[in-house]
Amino acid sequence: MAEPLLEARGLGVRRGGRVVLEGISFVARPGVVLGVLGPNGAGKSTLLKAVAGLLPSSGQLRLGGDDARALDARARARRLAYVPQHSVLDAALPVREVVAQGRFAHGGAWGPLAAVDRAAVDRALAMTDSTALAERPFSALSYGERRLVLLARALATEAPVLLLDEPTAALDVRHALELLAVLRRRAEGGAAVLVVLHALAEAASACDEALLLAGGRCVAAGPVAEVVAAEPVRRVYGVELVPGAHFGYRTAGPPRDGGS
Repeated sequence: MAEPLLEARGLGVRRGGRVVLEGISFVARPGVVLGVLGPNGAGKSTLLKAVAGLLPSSGQLRLGGDDARALDARARARRLAYVPQHSVLDAALPVREVVAQGRFAHGGAWGPLAAVDRAAVDRALAMTDSTALAERPFSALSYGERRLVLLARALATEAPVLLLDEPTAALDVRHALELLAVLRRRAEGGAAVLVVLHALAEAASACDEALLLAGGRCVAAGPVAEVVAAEPVRRVYGVELVPGAHFGYRTAGPPRDGGS
């Protein structure tokens, strides 16, 4: 079995004196798409921000076998790329320049790009089917196109660990499928992908493994077919999977594990 590219042991986060994440442990291996699931307020975005180093956390966090907290910003960025759910970027920069920002950790993005940086940008644009957008202003793109370009920026880092927070939120079916297909191809190329998803059907079709969070704790973890299953779904979401309905649901009373 391949060595983990990312490993968390007992990860916890406190904000304003309140525990919002506690005792989260998982490994992310090359070739694996790991879904992070749970109701609103479960701690999914907090988990990704903690892994990305954007929030202080307790517990152990290792990247490629090294203590993640001992790495400087550039070294960490070469190993891990993060795509937030919401981006404040709304500039009229050409798409190519936005994607080139992903080369900052390698010394590119400021000033003329080296040949290796240009090649990485071209690959990222091609992988996301965004080459035709390269000269268009980012601010002129549709929401779905922006999401693909922001993913291309992360891919341009060539980091082996990719974190994405609800990348399919508000996307139409075609853009959502395209984005999930890109994540699968990146995993097949040897990356570890950690992705927050709300739609359980998306998780079941796009992920290999899953973490199911509720109330800042991990309720279930393992192969996605075992996590997106009747008992864990009923316990966390308070709904029952309808037999034979392919992710049809019906209410089952309040969930046992709150999501706040």
